[in-house]
Amino acid sequence: MIDEGERLAPAPPVPESGARRLLRLAVLDVTPLRRHRDFRFLLVSHGTSFLGSMVTYVAIPYQVFRLTHSSLAVGLLGLAELGPLLVTAFLGGALADAFDRRQLVRTTEAALAVASGALVLNASLAHPQVWVVFVLAGVLAALDGLQRPALEAIEPRLVDDDEIPAAGALSSLVTTVGMVGGPALGGGLIALLGLPAAYGFDVGTFAVSLVALRLMRAMPPPSDERPSLRSIGEGFRYARSRPELIGTYSVDIVAMFFGMPNALFPALAVKLGGGPGVLGVLYAAPSVGALLATVTSGWVARVRRHGAAVCVAAVGWGVGIVVLGLAPGLALAIAGLVIAGFADMLSGIFRGTIWNQTIPDRLRGRLAGIEQVSYSTGPLLGNVEAGAVASLAGVRASIVSGGVLCIAGVAVTVALLPAFWRYRRAE
Repeated sequence: MIDEGERLAPAPPVPESGARRLLRLAVLDVTPLRRHRDFRFLLVSHGTSFLGSMVTYVAIPYQVFRLTHSSLAVGLLGLAELGPLLVTAFLGGALADAFDRRQLVRTTEAALAVASGALVLNASLAHPQVWVVFVLAGVLAALDGLQRPALEAIEPRLVDDDEIPAAGALSSLVTTVGMVGGPALGGGLIALLGLPAAYGFDVGTFAVSLVALRLMRAMPPPSDERPSLRSIGEGFRYARSRPELIGTYSVDIVAMFFGMPNALFPALAVKLGGGPGVLGVLYAAPSVGALLATVTSGWVARVRRHGAAVCVAAVGWGVGIVVLGLAPGLALAIAGLVIAGFADMLSGIFRGTIWNQTIPDRLRGRLAGIEQVSYSTGPLLGNVEAGAVASLAGVRASIVSGGVLCIAGVAVTVALLPAFWRYRRAE
């Protein structure tokens, strides 16, 4: 006869094999997706509209290069976007801390759809105007500056604190899928149907996004503080007081300013013997690497030295760009971009984790605005730098020198900010 205590005793745990532990560490953690309804809607909304935005991301520089035949002109798109972004990102951060964040995202999403519609109209003209493309690129950047702080500040409120790294990886996965599929789709749409169809696809994705946002619950502001220069200044003071935040901004700006070759892709695609199809592949290749990093990111929650992880990943980006510049053919060029994208995604995951685990909710919008400026300034100015160097020394020289300077710049940043290199996640 079985004793009652013996019958109720729990079974001893089954030892987990080493292979199974490794698999669990490598596989993406989908817990936040299973547990939180609004987080699922947020991913649907952002993922859909981001896919369309990445189609436009390819179409705009392609159109400018086709109209001007100048890599410098493509690089100058960065300046057209940077000015409006510098203004609206800080304002968007203050608004995100003072108003309903979901409603702010919905409003800007509708405005982005209108701006993309204007790109369709211009591309449909018998003689599309370059200045119109530049103006609309600036409008899109301005609206993104208003939207992105609210979008980023929403996510940490939808999941538990211990789920933040996993939620960040899932968001990165959705973004990465758009970065892989969007450029490839954009290149295909341009080649088969033309620029108006590419821009029109972007407009259509906003309808799905707006429906998903409508299904989310309201997201009231965390405080009663109204947006003002004083409130924006408070965000700057907080950021300045945290060396780990300064480190994330500095490393990303340095790496992207020197190592951002996107403005050279239209010219590089021609050198590699291709047209819009090859251009789309070049734009998509870093995202393939990012996707590989994301789907094998189960181990990132175990990393404690987040500062060092960001720095090492930024060096990996530089290495990938050097490979791209030295590549004699398309296959090795793609391999270099995949390496760069893999490293950049890891850097983004660790930077996002530092931000979300250290910034109080009432400041998330304002700090997200500062973050957006930090990770947007480098690529936008980097495209200008890459285009200028290419006009003087050639496309390949610009790419290789940029990768080398990226690695050197990260080393200098580490020397100047040793506290960031030593930064560890709080236990």
